[in-house]
Amino acid sequence: MKFTKMHGLGNDYLYVYGEVPSDIAELSTRLSERHFGAGSDGMIYISPSDVADFKMRIFNADGSEAMMCGNGIRCVGKYVYDKGYTDKTNLKIETLSGIKYLDLHLSGGVVKTVTVNMGIAVPEKENILYVDNTEIHYIPVSVGNPHAVIFVDDIEKAPLTTLGPKIEHHSAFPGGVNVEFVQVLSDKELRMRVWERGSGVTMACGTGACASTMAAIEKKFCDYDTPISVHLDGGTLKIQIASDHTVIMTGPAEIIYEGETTI
Repeated sequence: MKFTKMHGLGNDYLYVYGEVPSDIAELSTRLSERHFGAGSDGMIYISPSDVADFKMRIFNADGSEAMMCGNGIRCVGKYVYDKGYTDKTNLKIETLSGIKYLDLHLSGGVVKTVTVNMGIAVPEKENILYVDNTEIHYIPVSVGNPHAVIFVDDIEKAPLTTLGPKIEHHSAFPGGVNVEFVQVLSDKELRMRVWERGSGVTMACGTGACASTMAAIEKKFCDYDTPISVHLDGGTLKIQIASDHTVIMTGPAEIIYEGETTI
């Protein structure tokens, strides 16, 4: 099996063009392992679509299937263009959370950055969760997948690896949840770290950046129709949310290497 390892701000996946195999859970778990496998946050399969230009399916490092991945879908755009599967720079990609629309930005004949219409972000009222007898205030946001956004005063002291997994598997979220810790730097800048459902700590999370921006707007920290820089461990995404909650995300997509494995 040939694969391409790609990343969006350090959020890395193994990309394969073709149909998803029956043993995908075991395959994604094995190949994602960073010491005995290729090492990644999971695998993304790309195939033709009956309703869009291409279809993507996302499998986490634990073998579970994700509904959407903002960093991953940018890399899908680069993959299909750079490898000659399309010559279009405006694409429709089918995902489990609906069809997403991509604008590819080229330099030297290859894709460097991608703008994605991520659809509608749906925030809920701030809620309270009890973990180890501690009261956690969070804002639930759906961006086609579930997020719990927690605002903190100091991102470096955020309990990412201790609180993150406990919230992911909390009984309040039967299907699990992505957990974002966010520090407000200004009305146009956020600093975010993430514990991703099914993958743990990752360098970046595109949907998490969108959810965090939506939560910041709900809390009046940021404004609608304004580009917000969300600084992640792997770099910065630009997020802009309209008053109707339509989310536009722009960020890079890069190839790391081409690989082959005898599965």
